[in-house]
Amino acid sequence: MVYSLDVNNKPLMPTNRHGKVRYLLKEKKAKIVKREPFTIQLLYKTTKYKQNIVLGVDAGSKFIGLSATTKEKEIYSAEVELRNEITKKLAIRRQVRRSRRNKLRYRQPRFLNRISRKNKGWLAPSIEHKIQTHMTMIKKVYEILPITKIIVETAQFDIQKINNPEIESVEYQQGEQLGFWNVREFVLFRDNHTCQHCKGKSKDKILNVHHIESRLTGGDSTNNLVTLCETCHNAYHKGKIDLKIKRGKKFNHATFMGIMRKTFHKRLFEIYPNVKITYGYITKNTRIENNLEKAHRIDAKCITGNPLAKSINTWFYYKKVRCQNRQIHKSNFIKGHIKKLNQAPFEVKGFRLFDKVEFEKELYYIFGRRKSGFFDIRKLDGTKVNKGSISYKKLLLRGFRETLLIERRNCSLLTTEVASLRTAKLL
Repeated sequence: MVYSLDVNNKPLMPTNRHGKVRYLLKEKKAKIVKREPFTIQLLYKTTKYKQNIVLGVDAGSKFIGLSATTKEKEIYSAEVELRNEITKKLAIRRQVRRSRRNKLRYRQPRFLNRISRKNKGWLAPSIEHKIQTHMTMIKKVYEILPITKIIVETAQFDIQKINNPEIESVEYQQGEQLGFWNVREFVLFRDNHTCQHCKGKSKDKILNVHHIESRLTGGDSTNNLVTLCETCHNAYHKGKIDLKIKRGKKFNHATFMGIMRKTFHKRLFEIYPNVKITYGYITKNTRIENNLEKAHRIDAKCITGNPLAKSINTWFYYKKVRCQNRQIHKSNFIKGHIKKLNQAPFEVKGFRLFDKVEFEKELYYIFGRRKSGFFDIRKLDGTKVNKGSISYKKLLLRGFRETLLIERRNCSLLTTEVASLRTAKLL
């Protein structure tokens, strides 16, 4: 599918007539605007015939599904992998800054910079980033297709109902920590003031509350805390014993979906004219009724209301990567408490991190570099080149780095054939 723009940079209906596209480019009646997705701009005035195109958005915390369809066929399909390491990087930055401040003499603050100045509607960076990525991807589709309507599916989870299916009415206001002064007191009471490793065999009366997962990643949730006596606690941190205790369920992604719903909807309604909301159970029912496979892009296709539209042969996989490689996010110290500058220069032999390169007629991205000029190149699914590090002399630069890496992927043959048969009403 070739996407096209008119003289005024407005999107037109896409085409799959590759012969005509080659002719227009050869005669200089059009120019290439983007390589992925392949987009051209016409250099002459043309009719602006358009069909009704519905964009389905399967919003999520880990992945976004996107699909644009007409009644007859699908003309765009994509999945976006979001970042999920922002919380950890912020925690490392906070830890490094605190350790640095502790080595300095006390200096009286010159102004009240310690007062919270968060504006109304402020969201945590990990949540704000994901909402902005949703908005960016919708904007990218609008730039290449004349979308007439957006349908968005966002989920809302009842976390208390997940933990306790029988919860009702007033019980929602009476959490498990009701009647306890703090979290530590509740955890000790829950574990019957007994070490959960040795069950009191050490006869150590001093009890500690231990984080099963690191506080950086697991937080201070009660299902991440367990009671240990001081003997077992010290032995664990010295590596003498191994705890066989697993933490309870994590609801990070469910919590994110609950927080982002209203903000995401509000921003969409402010920018785009025709936005509608749908629900997960409707999408699931549509997918099962039409016997479609489970995938984010296929869920997005069901959201458009045209699940039987002829599937596109290729789809796009996006991966969101960091904009900067900040040294403060790396807490690896060497002897003498001196932090090592363990990153390559911004540009090595003319290549930068996440540049798109060609090696043996295959496209890859640079995921690691050495000053010597040997690079680690991979596909977006993590597939590495079997030959290990590759010399820069064997690479051809095919695209400069962006924060959204893109890879074209082929639909499975079976899925395409089944979709065609359904369209022809033979199933």
